[in-house]
Amino acid sequence: MERLRTPDENFEGLSSFDFAPHYADVADPSGGEALRMAYLDEGPRDGQTVVLLHGEPSWSYLYRFMIRGLVEAGHRVVAPDLIGFGRSDKPSERKEYTYARHVGWVRELLFDQLELHDVTLFAQDWGSLIGLRLVGEHPERFARVAIGNGGLPTGEERMSEAFKAWQDFSQTTPELHIGNIVSGGCGERLSAEVIAAYDAPFPDESYKEGARQFPTLVPTSPEDPAHDANVAAWAVLANFTKPFLCCFSGDAITRGADAKFLREVPGSRGQAHTTIAGSAHFLQEENGPELARVLNGFIAAN
Repeated sequence: MERLRTPDENFEGLSSFDFAPHYADVADPSGGEALRMAYLDEGPRDGQTVVLLHGEPSWSYLYRFMIRGLVEAGHRVVAPDLIGFGRSDKPSERKEYTYARHVGWVRELLFDQLELHDVTLFAQDWGSLIGLRLVGEHPERFARVAIGNGGLPTGEERMSEAFKAWQDFSQTTPELHIGNIVSGGCGERLSAEVIAAYDAPFPDESYKEGARQFPTLVPTSPEDPAHDANVAAWAVLANFTKPFLCCFSGDAITRGADAKFLREVPGSRGQAHTTIAGSAHFLQEENGPELARVLNGFIAAN
């Protein structure tokens, strides 16, 4: 598998981001040399382990404000860069990116390499699609789950018009301006410095094949390759009694996705579900400190 690696100097001097990167090797499913996967690992090793999974087209930079609040509460925080994003290697051909491979890469990092147990998961956007598959396949590894602006579609749901518009845009725009896309997913335009930080992993269009491919991998019909695996994950979630929290915002793309969790996941009952006011899709960017307080309270109460 051919891959690109963003030069380290692209990540120097980023706004409000002084965390040290860590790296692990994960398998190339085609049998080639291992891929380098980056992650942040902050806080005491004997604290509650919190895993933060980002989505499309962001990277662990999205969690910089949450990380500080969680670490201050005494938690260990692990925030991976998905393959194709952030400091992680970026396969150069779109066909190399599949839903199953993303699940496998994150599983290998969290469970095989870092050997994490009793995980508190917070996931948003594609982080939810990947993270909830892992909960469905390895429920014993998780102590609690919190979802913000995400879901686990099987292909049988009706997709929002906002998602359809985003999917179409992502496949037709000549240039995928990552920083502007993240900014457009916020209620107010981000500063030039923050937009540049979201652009940092992608020196040119050749680095963006993963970002281009992700929107096409969301299951939108029962014939999707991920349908059966996601249905199986929902069957596990239907018996998941560990604490499960929804903290969504007024996001047009995922609005209403929390209803299925509240209806079908028994662990959601009696939890302090909340709406993060004043946030659009990227609620971590706009209200990271508040989300950290919500997650700290969720952990303390459960």
